[in-house]
Parts: sequence; C-alpha cells; structure tokens
Amino acid sequence: MKEVRWERMFPDQLEAAFSHCPAVYFAYGLCEPHGPQNALGLDALKVHAILEQVAREHGGIVAPPDFWHVHELGGYAVWAAEWVGEVRPWLTAMPPWTHFKNICYHLRAAEVLGFRAAILMTGHYGPNWKDLQTLCGLLQPYLRMRVYGLPDFEANKPGFPGDGAGGDHAGKVETSLLWALKPECVDYSRIPAQPQFPLFAMGPNAGEANREVGERMVADEVAWLGRKKEELLAAYDPQAPSRLRTFDQVEQFWAAQVKPRLKDFESMKNFRSDKAAPPEGSRWRENWQVGDWS
Repeated sequence: MKEVRWERMFPDQLEAAFSHCPAVYFAYGLCEPHGPQNALGLDALKVHAILEQVAREHGGIVAPPDFWHVHELGGYAVWAAEWVGEVRPWLTAMPPWTHFKNICYHLRAAEVLGFRAAILMTGHYGPNWKDLQTLCGLLQPYLRMRVYGLPDFEANKPGFPGDGAGGDHAGKVETSLLWALKPECVDYSRIPAQPQFPLFAMGPNAGEANREVGERMVADEVAWLGRKKEELLAAYDPQAPSRLRTFDQVEQFWAAQVKPRLKDFESMKNFRSDKAAPPEGSRWRENWQVGDWS
C-alpha cells in the first residue's frame, strides 16, 4: 500500500508525492468519551484515515494528526455535564486560542514548503468547525496556498440512509465510520443490551451502526474531498502574496487579525445556554466560564 503519511515517508517519497500533487491534508480531533464501544481517539482516527484514502486515490500528503482540540469550556462543558457525567473522561483538551494558533503554525509550515492546496478537516464537533472556517478565511489573504477547512460531515451527505444524517456523536454515524476505517477500534459487544444514559457520551442510536454503511459513507467523503482538492489546486495563483513565512509573521497575524475577533468565535461561547450550567462541584464547572486568557 502506498505510503502517504508525512511522518512515515522517506525524503525521496515525499518529493515524489509533492511533485505529483502539491496538496496537504490536516486531520484534527480529540481524545474524548465516545461510548463504551469506540476508542477514545475516534475524532482524529476517523478523519486521518479518511484523508489517507484521499491521498492514496487522489494524490497529496497527509500531515501528522493532531489529537489535541477544544473542550471543557462554555457549551462544551455544559454538554459534557449532561452526556458524560462525572466519570474520568480521558480528554486531550486545550483552549480555543491555543488550538487555533497551532493551526496557524501548521499552515505556515506548509506554505514555506511550497504546497499549493491544504484541506483541514476536523472530526470533533460542536461549533469549533465554524471557527476553523472563520480562521481559514482570515488566513487566506496571507497565504499563496489555497486553504479549505471543514468538519468531516460536510463531505458526508446524505450520510446515513433514510434520515440524511451527516454526523452525530458516538451514534450510528460515527460508530459506522470508525468501524469501516479502523475496525480494531470498535467493539460493538461493549454496548449494553439496555443502556442507561448518560453512557460515556454514547449516542442513543449507536446500536444501529452498520459497517457496510460506514464503508459507503467513507467512499462518498473520499470522492468529495478529491474534487475539493482539485478545485483548490486550480485556484492557486503563483503570483499571490505569501505573507505567513516566519514565526514573527504568524505572531503579528494573530495579534492583528485573530485576537481582536476571538471573543466572537463560537467555541468561546456557551452555545448551550438553554441548558443549566454544570453544577457546583462538577469537574465540568472548573473551566465552564471563559476568561480573557487569549
């Protein structure tokens, strides 16, 4: 099988892959509760495996996956209090301002290397994907490389047959996708016959997961992403400005373009304000209120 993972390739392999298709794919996710039936790293495992298939079928190089993502504050904490409870969550969480600044540095590295297109896909939900798209919009005028950010469910339409569902959380869609991509990371037998909720954030319809449907959804996503990559490469302009090449330039961009807008990022808000705040004494109360730490 052709190797497409940046961290596992030799220099000559990278040069050959780059010459054939100067596109790079970034996978973002989180280790977090995904029910008793799924490995904790579902989010990034899922999108990284999808992007590997994209690169093998359509060309390009897959960057090392990033398993550290947004959680524990605002609406994420409210959601977790309801769907996870007080069990040990095994999270790899960081605040939005750290996650999104890291992305700026990821794209700087790709820009300096000369990539012409970059797709950034997150498998972790909540509104962080909206902020990823906002950030890509702010970054694009500074980059010659064309960039596109999305949640994986954008490429997964109509999703599960019969209901048009493009995404869920540890329910039939995500469980089916991981089952198709990484079967060793799904153990269907761990779903109780009569589950009591909350059950480590398992979706109530996880029992409807289907590996064959997962394989069809993966194929749909791979085809969609292959087309998107071609659109980005076609839009590349070698004469466009390239203004995000040094660490100093990243810091200046962040201070001027992102930090003043960060308070309006959806990840920085309580997007579940219709729900009660995490109760006093809850592990989810500690970072629930967002401070001005950016």
